[in-house]
Amino acid sequence: MSYTAKTTYYFDEPGPSNTKDCASFAVERAEELGIKTIIVASTKGGSAEIFSDAVKGTDISLIVVTHVVGFSAPGVWEFPKNFADKLESEGVRVIKGTHVLSGLERAISGRAKLGGSSRSEAIAEALRRTVAVGLKVAVECTLIAADQGEIPVTDEVIAVGGTATGADTVCVIRPSHTSGYFDLQVREIVAMPRNR
Repeated sequence: MSYTAKTTYYFDEPGPSNTKDCASFAVERAEELGIKTIIVASTKGGSAEIFSDAVKGTDISLIVVTHVVGFSAPGVWEFPKNFADKLESEGVRVIKGTHVLSGLERAISGRAKLGGSSRSEAIAEALRRTVAVGLKVAVECTLIAADQGEIPVTDEVIAVGGTATGADTVCVIRPSHTSGYFDLQVREIVAMPRNR
């Protein structure tokens, strides 16, 4: 039996005050494991900027996953286009993605007020409540990146999510496509909030 000791970090509370530490922990673990890609959720660009700075001078690629156009209001993309263009010019990939663990289902159970919940929403809620909201976000962003062909499903990635804003959860994931969701593996939790 082999065993490798790794450090896991715990934040007292969730939230954006943990973002800089998450960026540092993500780069640290990527370098330890030889992982070449970090995926981070960013709605309006704050986390994207911090992570972009953190990967400078490394050979780690950064993928920023944003909300899809229309998430907050019809036809509106919350992420500043000029900042997305700047990141892209620096080699950062910025992708938009529908929440794969709710998407259309949310329209039926929430907006259409037909009630009930779907199996995919149950998976999302289980990730949120039993581990951390950021884990659900990190898993979802990994699925989005795989479905858009931005990452191979054979290589581990560092995936980062948060609770409402900022980053507070960092994990190592072996990706899958959404259609093969149960092939996805969360292999390590590098950082997470203890109190949710």
